[in-house]
Amino acid sequence: MANYFYTRNDEYGAFSNFSPHGVEMDGLWWPSVEHYFQAQKFSDPEYRERIRTAHNSKQAALLGRSRKVKLRDDWETVKEEIMSAAVLKKFQTHLELKALLLSTGDEAIVENAPSDYFWGCGQDGTGLNRLGMILEQVRDVLRQGLNSDRK
Repeated sequence: MANYFYTRNDEYGAFSNFSPHGVEMDGLWWPSVEHYFQAQKFSDPEYRERIRTAHNSKQAALLGRSRKVKLRDDWETVKEEIMSAAVLKKFQTHLELKALLLSTGDEAIVENAPSDYFWGCGQDGTGLNRLGMILEQVRDVLRQGLNSDRK
């Protein structure tokens, strides 16, 4: 069985980067993982700050998808590492989310994003589901941390 999420209202909606669960990254507070992730696409510090202070996750995403500002040259190389670090921080910061993630056991986690074939499963299920896989990796890291605490 798989655990699907996409909107914040889904059972596992808190797994979404759009959920209002902030993280401290790079010495700053980010209102959501989406804010952080989108800002990391750019080298321009003023534009990054504009994204960080965006009113909500949707606005942060729109700013991050703009191509009026040049993407950093290494973006395609570093984007998954950046996503992984931010998602891990989210679940380390918010213990109720950590418990929810761990409650999924060993089941697959799928971002049911119909228009995203990289981070999600896409409309027809053929997407790469990289966000779901990152969540599963974070779950493993958190579980290992629990086991090492018990020794």
